[in-house]
Amino acid sequence: MMRLFSADAIVTRIPLLWRAIAAVLLLGLALLALVEQRARILRGGAEVRLKTVPVDPRDLFRGDYVVLAYPISTVEAGQDGTQPYRRGETVFVTLGRDEQGFARATGVSRDWPKNSNDAVVIAGRVTATGGCATNADGAFDCSGNRNRLRIAYGLESYFVPQGEGKAIETTEKARIEVVAGVSASGEAAIKRLLIDGKPVYAEPPY
Repeated sequence: MMRLFSADAIVTRIPLLWRAIAAVLLLGLALLALVEQRARILRGGAEVRLKTVPVDPRDLFRGDYVVLAYPISTVEAGQDGTQPYRRGETVFVTLGRDEQGFARATGVSRDWPKNSNDAVVIAGRVTATGGCATNADGAFDCSGNRNRLRIAYGLESYFVPQGEGKAIETTEKARIEVVAGVSASGEAAIKRLLIDGKPVYAEPPY
């Protein structure tokens, strides 16, 4: 009778060196997939301009990372169906443009919006509920009759080459602008960082 070996038994018969090589190759392929996914967003994603908003000065610059926040980071939303939004949920935010051309949130939902047409839709994750919303003037509105969501889009930090972040560290946050790419599925990545409208850092499209 032919013996059948379990998967564990087969794996243990493979020399340790080959198992290590296979693990490294799999890790390398996974990293390449992540790089290519980001590259596709940078090459073909719809561009949106994002105004930044003040954060705690102690959090503005952490080593070689700039900490960023945006008006679209806080969105006013009613309940989607009968259940209120919860921390950790994935949401889809429809973006419009203000008079200056910066992105503003025009709607939020748990599912991809049905009538988005040509609007840019960005995916995010709810990090908190009940925060202050941003009004039409870009100022925080903490009135008690609003349902507010704090949303992270993966655009909240930006790597700066070592030793080159002093200009950002000493710059007023209102002068900093971000251009992000948003894919057709809502994934986003930072393409450029600008100060006073002039690019200071740009991501290569690969």
